[in-house]
Amino acid sequence: MEITDALPAPTTTSVRLGANQYGKAEVRLVRVTRDSDRHEIEDLTVTTQLRGVALADSYTEGDNGKVVATDTQKNTVYAFAKEHGVGTPEEFLLRLGRHFTTAFDWYDGATLSAEQHSWERIAVDGREHDHSFVRAGRGTRTAVVQVDGEDVHVLAGVTDLTVLKSTGSEFHGFPRDGYTTLAETDDRILATSVTARWRYTPEAVAAGIDYDAVYAGVLDRMLATFADLHSLALQQTLFAMGRTAIEAFPEIAEVRFSMPNKHHFLVDLAPFGLENPGEVFFAADRPYGLISGTVVRDGVADAPAAWASVPAFV
Repeated sequence: MEITDALPAPTTTSVRLGANQYGKAEVRLVRVTRDSDRHEIEDLTVTTQLRGVALADSYTEGDNGKVVATDTQKNTVYAFAKEHGVGTPEEFLLRLGRHFTTAFDWYDGATLSAEQHSWERIAVDGREHDHSFVRAGRGTRTAVVQVDGEDVHVLAGVTDLTVLKSTGSEFHGFPRDGYTTLAETDDRILATSVTARWRYTPEAVAAGIDYDAVYAGVLDRMLATFADLHSLALQQTLFAMGRTAIEAFPEIAEVRFSMPNKHHFLVDLAPFGLENPGEVFFAADRPYGLISGTVVRDGVADAPAAWASVPAFV
């Protein structure tokens, strides 16, 4: 008896193109200003992402008539650095965003992002060298510009801002059940690597912002708060850091944080006949607590479009 496989009858499934964007990722840009013997260096990693209804045919039909090549986008980054300079990452991205959404009017919006890699001058015999630098190490500055039709949103931020305090931190009063082994403590190391992004109000962006000054001020305020606050939990520290930034700078609408708890566990030295009164610790890299949260200025409007396509951590 012959057995044949019964094949299902062909069916037609209806699909449509959802949200999409494209561009050039991680364009490495270094610009050296040589208008005097004392050189200046600016170092960015820039990503461009463009979007628009007119791009649908490139996905569904392979029609590239509206696709500005990602290589062109890369070249534009370099050309703009030469023709217009770089300046703050926010200002550089704003120029790029205006260009892409006006020179090619079929784009409905764009997401431009950058990381700034900071350098400081090498000191030789107590004098800063004119053209030699060493990489600075206080976190990496970030910026995002969102162009959404006529609306423009600017996000600033920092990542890899690693901080530690050797005392002034407690953690106790949490629920206990049959799976709880963590001991309560009134004195522990508190360490984290801060990722923070803050959104500027549209009014401030339109009026103009001293982005360098606000960035430096926010970092100073956040670091001072981390240092001075007697912390009962990393969540409390997070909120206080966001609040101090918003209180100090009316340009800021909200601050979003991701702060992993970099655990430091006291090493048991008793088997070796040694006491360990909070001196020797094991720095664990995983698993770790991951704390995130947003601090929002009362009275400001939500702006979900500002955060579209931005990697989420809240």
